[in-house]
Amino acid sequence: MDWYTVKNEHELDSPSLLLYKENLISNLDTMINAATHIELLMPHVKTNKMEEVIVMMKEKGINKVKASTIAEAELAAIAGMDFVLLAHQPVGPKIQRFITLCKTYRSTEFAVIVDDRKIVEKLSSDALANDVIISVFLDVNNGMNRSGLAIDDQTLIFYQSLYRASSIACKGLHVYDGHHRQANIEEREDSILSSFEAVEQLIKDIEYSGLPRPIVIAGGSPTFSVHNQFTDRLVSPGTTVLWDWGYAEKCKEQSYNFAALVFTRVISKPTKGIITVDLGHKAIAAENPIHNRVRFLNLDNYTLKSQSEEHGVLEVSNWDEIEVGDCFYGVPYHVCPTVNLYDNANVIEENKWIETWTVKARNRSLSI
Repeated sequence: MDWYTVKNEHELDSPSLLLYKENLISNLDTMINAATHIELLMPHVKTNKMEEVIVMMKEKGINKVKASTIAEAELAAIAGMDFVLLAHQPVGPKIQRFITLCKTYRSTEFAVIVDDRKIVEKLSSDALANDVIISVFLDVNNGMNRSGLAIDDQTLIFYQSLYRASSIACKGLHVYDGHHRQANIEEREDSILSSFEAVEQLIKDIEYSGLPRPIVIAGGSPTFSVHNQFTDRLVSPGTTVLWDWGYAEKCKEQSYNFAALVFTRVISKPTKGIITVDLGHKAIAAENPIHNRVRFLNLDNYTLKSQSEEHGVLEVSNWDEIEVGDCFYGVPYHVCPTVNLYDNANVIEENKWIETWTVKARNRSLSI
């Protein structure tokens, strides 16, 4: 029997998300062993969004995580995490929601990233009014051009201002460099280290100005195998917990197992050479070109021709051998948004569906 085949697949509805417990545990152990020290590991929970997975991290000794939403941060606190970084600058109502989060879960330390003076002023005034101290990290744009301050002659001045802001506790620097995705690890490493030189100079400038050495939170899954070589920075892989087809192709130096698959069935054979499965846009991440969305493990010589909301149309070479109702197991090209499409994950252990976990943080709000 193949590792992914579910003995009681007839009990599974489709499409559905399957979570393979043995592979999940193996990935957590591999990720922990890859880090220089477990205290330097700060996984990103936006990939899994499940309380049970975060609890498993905690039980293995991980006590810090990153989150992208208030809901993910709250779920991490519920699961018992000691420290949670909201890696998203809060704007609008999220500022008050974040303050409420800090006041509600006192046993967890929360922090946010910032790159805008007006937001810092708002955080400062609202924190003062609510009698809380907000921990912040300066978000550094290290070339991805998605968020953060580019390093120039004003960056140190901005960082110093964080130390003067009322009710703000400046902790350090957040440097996400996920744009380094070269398939060749030597090229990727050279690119990462070269671009990080400016960050290292900023760290020296901060210390030379008389401020404490900043805590540095660096990278994500594609840069994990480089940043994990250093003992002076926290590392934040996320996809490593579940893994996917996309990173398996790009990051061949990282040895993780596919722990999350999509399960689908053939629902029609509309014409010779064509089958239709119930795996549409609503069942797997569709932000990539159609040839980079799913890789079926138990189907060869096929082409995903089109998708609509609830349908996936495939051209196949073995049309005569396939029957309506047949089951296929697929590896998502991008697992993070795929998980976010499902309310629940069906947990597979020893090739059997044993229980269901709720993908709680796919919601934008839990209680706050």
